Amino acid sequence: MTRPAALPASDRPGLLAKLMAAVRPEFRADELVFDAADPVFGGQVCRVKGCGRTSRGHGLCQGHRNRWAKQGRPDLETFVATTGPRWRKHAPLMCCLASGCGRGVARQGMCTRHAAAWESAGQPPREPWLAGVPATSTPPGQPICMIGACRLWSERGIAFCRGHGNTWKANGYPEPEAFAAGYADNDPVPGHERIHLHDLPAQLKLEIQYALQCRWDERTVKAQPMVVMQVVRFLTDCPESSLLDRPEDQWRTRIGRPAPKDSNRRALLIYARRKLEDLADADGGWEIEYGRDVWRMHNLGFQGRATLRFDRIPQPWLKEPAKRWVRWRISTGLCLDAGRRAVRAIERFAIFLGAPAVDVDRLAEVNRPLLERYLADLHAEMAGSHRHGSDIGLLNSFFTAIRQHGWDDTLPPTAMLFPEDMPKRAERPPRALAEHVMAQVEHPDNLERWSNPAYRLITLILIRCGLRISDALRLDRDCITLDADGAPYLRYFNHKMKREALVPIDEQLHELIGRQHKQIQERWPDGTPWLFPRPTKNLDGQAPTSSSTYRMALYRWLERCDVQDEHGQSVHFTPHQWRHTLGTRMINRDVPQEVVRRILDHDSAEMTGHYARLHDTTVRRHWEQARKVNITGQAVTLDPSGPLAEAAWAKQRLGRVTQALPNGYCGLPVQKTCPHANACLTCPMFVTTPEFMPQHQQHREQIVQIISAAEARGQTRLAEMNQQVLTNLDNIITGLQTDDDRDDEGPEAADAG
Repeated sequence: MTRPAALPASDRPGLLAKLMAAVRPEFRADELVFDAADPVFGGQVCRVKGCGRTSRGHGLCQGHRNRWAKQGRPDLETFVATTGPRWRKHAPLMCCLASGCGRGVARQGMCTRHAAAWESAGQPPREPWLAGVPATSTPPGQPICMIGACRLWSERGIAFCRGHGNTWKANGYPEPEAFAAGYADNDPVPGHERIHLHDLPAQLKLEIQYALQCRWDERTVKAQPMVVMQVVRFLTDCPESSLLDRPEDQWRTRIGRPAPKDSNRRALLIYARRKLEDLADADGGWEIEYGRDVWRMHNLGFQGRATLRFDRIPQPWLKEPAKRWVRWRISTGLCLDAGRRAVRAIERFAIFLGAPAVDVDRLAEVNRPLLERYLADLHAEMAGSHRHGSDIGLLNSFFTAIRQHGWDDTLPPTAMLFPEDMPKRAERPPRALAEHVMAQVEHPDNLERWSNPAYRLITLILIRCGLRISDALRLDRDCITLDADGAPYLRYFNHKMKREALVPIDEQLHELIGRQHKQIQERWPDGTPWLFPRPTKNLDGQAPTSSSTYRMALYRWLERCDVQDEHGQSVHFTPHQWRHTLGTRMINRDVPQEVVRRILDHDSAEMTGHYARLHDTTVRRHWEQARKVNITGQAVTLDPSGPLAEAAWAKQRLGRVTQALPNGYCGLPVQKTCPHANACLTCPMFVTTPEFMPQHQQHREQIVQIISAAEARGQTRLAEMNQQVLTNLDNIITGLQTDDDRDDEGPEAADAG
């Protein structure tokens, strides 16, 4: 085969030497042959007993599958039990039906001579005619076909029978001994299960051998030799002498049909190029990646094939400090998502700077007036979104880092953003799922609808333990810890906080995790580090289940269970909402917030308050139980079982929203206009509870000071106005303290009364 003119080979220094050192001897051959049961390049052994070849469909090797198809696809179990294990080239050819004749069949089950005689006789019924034909005697010195498994007579002038002779002629009349030796070959690996690399240039051959070696070492995805040969034939016709001669995107578009129709060979080619690139840059780290506009994060110690793209920041004077800032943030231990958010914030700012109406071409022009224009532009585009405030904060951190580290002294000192520039963040509604939904999710019948027991266990862990999905899927195989009393705890690594954590679990979860241990032991006898290994493309069990895999299974399960909300609509939620739900449930059951914080492994109580919002029923219960007094200190009663209880509570809820006060609540119906605006302590509709006692005491001190100052200045009217407020405050404090004194007396005092 004539190859096209070669393009310049990749000039990566030392690549050839690295390949020579990396490729092991078993992968350095021009022809690679693998065992039929090889975990990557082989598969299951053919079900036909004694065959030994690799099965590629219906549990049969290609030869037996073709034989099964030619027989009309009979019952597979019957075919497997009755068919012979011999391969096609080892099977004896049919012998002429005429008595004593040892020649091969030409037509109608007879050799050429007997078939011609039968046709000359007018083609009578074949069986009676054959019975009357005299037996043929073996000619003296008649040679036998050279094919070892064949016992037919050789045809005149050749060393083979009719059938094998035709095959010999079709193959170009090769040397008879070599042709016969091919039939004597007992190797269970046929030609289509072999990988031939003879026609590739030396370096390209080494590159493919290295990629195949990496695929075999990883043992995550199978690579059929047929697919490998498709890639080899494609590269044989290409002028390149190295996979690095072209970027990945060009290889992706050049091979096969448009993606994703030809995904197998395209995926293998891209995989080979990536592995080669990793080998070439293995010793580079930041020295290689920093200069690139697209950082390959796996070369910087991150898992997977994630990237950080700076190629969407067109200004070099902005891109360089952005790279330094992101590299510094990563070096402080921030996660990859934090790096992505930072890049997106600078990218958004770069788009603004490059707009024709702005047209800023140096950092020295980034001043406060420009930032005010950017804030207005950002508000017009992102008002109300979560990213709005995040982008402002990140941009300000970027400017601070430039000054702090001295990356660019031309940045004006007025290029600053202030807390007042941040948008007001609306309080996000609770994300906990309604109990109506949770009742359906936790129903035993619905849980049994999980087709994969591992996914069912993941669901229960998320619901009962409140783990984040990423933490749950990366649980260690040995994740159970027992305390001194034998109580089980789930040990996991909190990836967000970068620390180990423990959460108590019930006996049912403990038992289910034990069952999961047995199942993964049966699937991966050599062991796996994960409690939930990836179910596919994971031959050695070294890869955990991915978040996307579980999410897709969850959404299919919700569809099967037909989970609906209170309006009869199908429910769609994320696994993280179970974490919110657990926190809210515990708060509603009066679990102390500090306990909730520890179970959810939060750093602060503020975060716990965000995740575990009080439900309306809980707030109402505490409202009903609390002692409420008006401005005269008299108790205000609210009968929970009374006919007006629901309406009264609705009024209190509206009052909390529409008349929020620092020291109590407004009891005025919302339909009325307040005649005591800004004078609630003289308003007969004012109601308060013990939770506001500190505000009342502080307010009293302020009123006393105001009255004393007014009397000293002779401001009698001002003193009289505040005296009424002081009297009401004294009544309120006395009334609330009376309630506290009763609580301190304990149940014994109540019983004595």
